Amino acid sequence: MTGTRRTLWGAVATVAVLAVSACSAQSRATSPKEVRKLAGSAQALHAREETESRLRGVVRAYADHTPLTLGMVVVRDTCLGGKAKQLFDSNGDDAYKIRCSMQVTAYYGAAPERIVSVLDGILAAGDHTGSGIPFTHDANGTFVDRYRDHAGGLEETELSIPWHTLSWDPVREHQPHLMIQEPDACPADDPPVIRCLREPEAQTVAALRKRYGMVFELDLIEPEYYRVSKKGHVYTH
Repeated sequence: MTGTRRTLWGAVATVAVLAVSACSAQSRATSPKEVRKLAGSAQALHAREETESRLRGVVRAYADHTPLTLGMVVVRDTCLGGKAKQLFDSNGDDAYKIRCSMQVTAYYGAAPERIVSVLDGILAAGDHTGSGIPFTHDANGTFVDRYRDHAGGLEETELSIPWHTLSWDPVREHQPHLMIQEPDACPADDPPVIRCLREPEAQTVAALRKRYGMVFELDLIEPEYYRVSKKGHVYTH
């Protein structure tokens, strides 16, 4: 009877230790070693390749089907480890082991004196289903009309939906704060955790503006293409 009781208590103790261990794993911050391991996994690599291919496809759609001339592409790919369990004011960073996001920013040149036909061409491309360009004459035609009719008021220089923004240099008024800026310098590459590509590396916004007259910036964001929860569930976009 005594031996049976000891065996029972031993089993209970083992379960308790495993439960505490599991709870601890879900409560602690992800170590840099584990972040690197997860970021380099086959699932993360597949999600990364698919996401970059999809976003670059949109960049090419603007270059191939609109009057814009592609001049530079910047890719920023970052994987972050989750934080330790937050008892108060948690913003969700303590719910995952790793979370990877990607931003692809493309810079195009265009002639400012052709702003009406350039914007009209962008919307015409978006009118075609499956083009990858979300802006259309039905939804955004007033932008072209304002330039065509020389409408007064502050010049609007942006078309935007969540995670997809197209902006451009003002052409009617001198508004330096609305001019497209140079991209931030790339941080040191540390793949698979941090990747940053600038193509071509020596290209600048200033050089594109000098060559074409004005610059358009396309900013595409995939905020979460790969995520592993503290419970081990994997999410990919």
